[in-house]
Amino acid sequence: MTAVPLVGGPVELRGALDLETTEAGVMPRRLPAWTKVQYQDPSVYGVTLMPSGVRLVFRTDAREVELDVLTSTGQLDTEPQPRPTGMMELLVDGVPFGRQQAPLGNVLRMAGPGAEQRLIPGKPGTVRFGGLPAGMKQVELWLPQQTPTELVGLRADGKVLAPLPDGRRRWVHYGSSISHCLEADGPTGTWPVVAATLGGVEVINLGQAGNEMLDPYVARTIRDLPADLISLKVGINIVGLAAFRQRSFGPAVHGFLDTIREGHPETPLLLISPVSCPTFEERPGPVAMGADGKITALGDPADVTGGALSLTLVRAELARIVAARRAHDPHLHYLDGRELLGPDEVADLPDGLHPTAAAYRRMGKRFAAHAFADGGPFA
Repeated sequence: MTAVPLVGGPVELRGALDLETTEAGVMPRRLPAWTKVQYQDPSVYGVTLMPSGVRLVFRTDAREVELDVLTSTGQLDTEPQPRPTGMMELLVDGVPFGRQQAPLGNVLRMAGPGAEQRLIPGKPGTVRFGGLPAGMKQVELWLPQQTPTELVGLRADGKVLAPLPDGRRRWVHYGSSISHCLEADGPTGTWPVVAATLGGVEVINLGQAGNEMLDPYVARTIRDLPADLISLKVGINIVGLAAFRQRSFGPAVHGFLDTIREGHPETPLLLISPVSCPTFEERPGPVAMGADGKITALGDPADVTGGALSLTLVRAELARIVAARRAHDPHLHYLDGRELLGPDEVADLPDGLHPTAAAYRRMGKRFAAHAFADGGPFA
């Protein structure tokens, strides 16, 4: 086996916008380094380390490849085991070839959600894929979407070359945990990856669990990225954290769109409202977790008439904004998120908010059928 450099060599790291040097190796992040000083909530940094949509891409004639990684997962003091590290998946020429559980590394112990973390150091582990087809082929190694993963070393028993340009369009997507897809059955089971595969495009997933808040640094990031297609799934975190009211929400959406349009004045842009979530359809946030493991809304429904946001109001406002802007922006489109997961499917939300792995795959197929089909906004 021959060592392959992870940086400055033939391997292309797709889906990551930053690469931090660590004691063990390098850590991919899904927002650029300059954004870190602007995070109001430290959880933003954590979710950008979770590599949803991040993969190593290269060509090789090797029959076996090995990747050393150091993962970091959490564990509450009340939990008997650390949380699952997730799956790593290998694709050969775009076809799924194998998947393995990511090795357990560092464990972050805490008394409860949001409590101070205590690091239980771990060691790097190796994921090995053997029996690859003979001959030169393109290989993609996908990292677990829910687990920060430091890249320590890569080895192969053959030549490793840079991937050839494949001419696929680049789709940049922004959203909440329902785009981050922590509950998916693997990195290629997140709905943006399912949709991108069906649509024949490359996806960069900027879904940020708990942090889809129309932050200006995200808008500037998207503005400055090469992108052929852009989508924004907006609303659920804003309602869940009671972060805006009716007076401030619309201008924030306009400002986010204005910033993106500075760099992409004619790029197809699809604004997506939230999927069904019974708790928040008519009731505002903030959100809390009940003893039964299901979310509940703490806001007063009567406050909606006074300016609080429910999902019903968010959908109406997003549709209104798109309709108004399309007079001068014909490349802007709207999709009601309930077309991806509707009110008759709320049984697929075990905690009242997050879809099951099967529902995520269904959402990806529905998005592809809407966006990439003839006449769709991304056709």
